[in-house]
Amino acid sequence: TFLNAFTYPDRTCYVVASQNTKDFYNLINVYADAVFHPRAISDPMVHAQEGWHLELEKLEDDLTYKGVVYNEMKGVYSSPDSLLQREAQQSIFPDNTYGVDSGGDPTDIPNLSFEQFRDFHGKFYHPTNSRIFFAGDDDVLKRLELMDEYLNDFEENKESRPSSQIHWQKKRFAEPVKVRHPYPVSDNGGEDKETHMIMLNWLVNDEPLTPKDEITATILDHMLMGTSSSILRKTLMESGLGDAITGGGLMNELLQGVFSVGLKGVKPENVDKVEELIVDTLTKVAEEGFSDDAIAASMNTIEFDMREFNTGSFPKGLSLMLGTMREWIYDRDPTDALKFEEPLAELKERIASDGSAVFQEMVRDLLLNNMHRTSVEMYPSKTLEEEVLNDEKTRLSKIKESLDEDALQSIIDKTSELKALQASEDSVEDRSTIPSLELSDLKQEVTEYPIAVTENEAKTGVTVVRHELGSTSGIVYADLAVDISELSIEDVPLLPLFTRLMKETGAGEYDSVALSRRIGTHTGGVSVSPLISGVNQKGAKEGTVTTGEHFVTKLLISGKATADKTDELFGIFDLILRDAKLDSQAKIIEMLREAKAMKESGVQGSGHATVNARIRSRYSVLGYIGEKMSGLSSLDTVKALLDQAENDFPSLLARLENIRTTIIASRSCRDGMILDLTGDASVFEKIESSVDTFLNQLPGDANGDKLQDFYSEPHPWAAQAKAEMAAEAPLIDEGFVVPTQVSYVGKGGRLYEEGEEVSGSTAVVSKFLGTGYMWDNVRVIGGAYGGFCQFQPRDGIFAFLSYRDPNLAGTIDVYDGASKALLQSAADLENDPDALATAIIGAIGDMDGALSPDQKGAVQ
Repeated sequence: TFLNAFTYPDRTCYVVASQNTKDFYNLINVYADAVFHPRAISDPMVHAQEGWHLELEKLEDDLTYKGVVYNEMKGVYSSPDSLLQREAQQSIFPDNTYGVDSGGDPTDIPNLSFEQFRDFHGKFYHPTNSRIFFAGDDDVLKRLELMDEYLNDFEENKESRPSSQIHWQKKRFAEPVKVRHPYPVSDNGGEDKETHMIMLNWLVNDEPLTPKDEITATILDHMLMGTSSSILRKTLMESGLGDAITGGGLMNELLQGVFSVGLKGVKPENVDKVEELIVDTLTKVAEEGFSDDAIAASMNTIEFDMREFNTGSFPKGLSLMLGTMREWIYDRDPTDALKFEEPLAELKERIASDGSAVFQEMVRDLLLNNMHRTSVEMYPSKTLEEEVLNDEKTRLSKIKESLDEDALQSIIDKTSELKALQASEDSVEDRSTIPSLELSDLKQEVTEYPIAVTENEAKTGVTVVRHELGSTSGIVYADLAVDISELSIEDVPLLPLFTRLMKETGAGEYDSVALSRRIGTHTGGVSVSPLISGVNQKGAKEGTVTTGEHFVTKLLISGKATADKTDELFGIFDLILRDAKLDSQAKIIEMLREAKAMKESGVQGSGHATVNARIRSRYSVLGYIGEKMSGLSSLDTVKALLDQAENDFPSLLARLENIRTTIIASRSCRDGMILDLTGDASVFEKIESSVDTFLNQLPGDANGDKLQDFYSEPHPWAAQAKAEMAAEAPLIDEGFVVPTQVSYVGKGGRLYEEGEEVSGSTAVVSKFLGTGYMWDNVRVIGGAYGGFCQFQPRDGIFAFLSYRDPNLAGTIDVYDGASKALLQSAADLENDPDALATAIIGAIGDMDGALSPDQKGAVQ
């Protein structure tokens, strides 16, 4: 089951999907009613809770602003990256609706009255202004009858569609515009906090592009920015002028496209140099064009993606919907966005006759000769956060001073009324109006996918796993897993860097650009990552908490290609495993600087994930190792590695080379290898000889040593990890200060000890807590944008988490009250079988997501 709302600057998409037809129609009924007849337009209390309200509990207290969206946007406005994007969009669109913040500026949100909100909804969220999309194998007539029940309640609104038309922003700048704006940093004396961000932005078009121009722009964007070897991205990163890329290149999901690119982590004296370098690089592209292999690689990459249409676990029908809306919402043919054969053929024909000229012309026309360009510079301010908070306090103080005692008492009364409403439960009668499934409506069988395991295939020592599906559209999905258990745990934090180097710095006779183009030309993509996964100890009862000492560790090389390109795919696997270039000091420094910048911004924008990883690292070996590799601890590791790369590179290079040598020179190398393949019968028939050749050419000895049995023996890293945890990861409360107007609050611990059996009912309890108690108390009453909980049955660890939360101590009090509330709910549910069934169904809904072909192979 999938239910969400996607907000854009010019539309909201209310989306539902389910693999259960009855559930699907239930969701449509609930959502159609909520969209067309929301309580929010009749009850000011909803506007107060979800939007904003003044809060006062006693006359002597200070006035405060509260509201879910208000706090969400305070979090957004605390993020330097979000502030940069906001300034960019507003600068490039000074004359139309894209020039205002559709999410709401926290300083302006309190100016929105309930009446304005109600009238806006009535005008724009009217069926006349809607586009309704269905996809699936259900009965079409049933869909139309269902929607007719809701649409019949309305007459045509002649004002709705014309008023919502987006006016074209004309390219009217006579010369590029410069914008400067502060972003918040903490006053902690950090040596690297005085850096700027700079991003250039172009308004790409002020009239509709032809389908051929759209696909040409997509290919051009990939050649400029799509990979680490793309010329504009590569030039910027190798310049040393900044730490990480800002801007995503071409953004074309709105009426008009924007091209944005820049750098963060820029010294003040280098800001102008970044802008000059971007323009100079584009000028070089316009003059010299792209090589044939660069064009071929990007063309194949984009065409493969369009033909495969792999949406992962996201419902494919909803992806089709989102694609059509790029045209339909602007009163154009919705299917145009899904048709690519004809414009792609036109582009191929033009390339065949004129080579790179079509891309050079586009660079000149849409970028270099286009003066509707802005450069947005964000500079650090240690006082901005305090200034914003003081402005809010001053504004609230003036409001309170302007009110007499009766007006203040009115606010107190409304605050009390809202809190009572937030704490109240829906009546049984109200709940009964919501259509629901019954347990008998659920599929009782666990979905299983084909799997065939062959150990020591063809006496190569390698285990091959095959997943033969009904159809994979002629594509083979391959994963080569290589054991890394013989590495020292001291080198584990280097694995994210090592795996990135394997793909991005070249290998063998190929430099980084040539390797990237080989991957792009012949495959649908290749990736490298570490895989660390817990396993059940041999003899242990299924469903019990593990000791945490039994796990497998692999280097995972993944890729996909059409069956006729399998030799190329496997050749790339072997090449980067054996001969990846690890000795580029400049590239390593560049990667580490980028990683450092991304981790720092990640803590500020995704504090809940940081908190969750930190909690789990205190109880679990796997959690501890994972946190060292990608959590807050890894930021210190990256800083130390950066210092080593800059000042003692030979020692860092020796560590990297030792990792590779240890992996592929191990006597048990072959025994630790697994080749996992997903395809259809036709694919497997075509690739059989390629698989045989690949297995025989892999490093290692087919008759080598056997790996230890990780199901019966503890992993070699486990003992040292436990020792480090005892010394370096004590069970103490922690707090980390970052420049943000909201908090991310977590609390957790081990609920089940090693060897204890964990019932499947824990999934129901966790879901029930998250959607009930946590939602009511952290979001509805507390005003946080998100409140949830997570439980891992394998390690018995449970964690409460909040997202963009205006509270801290109050949220911890909520967490502490969960056990009492849960006991009361258990007693209530004993007498309410329908509510218990609903809780069970909600938990099952999280387990039955749709999977793409490669994911069906991966779950096995």
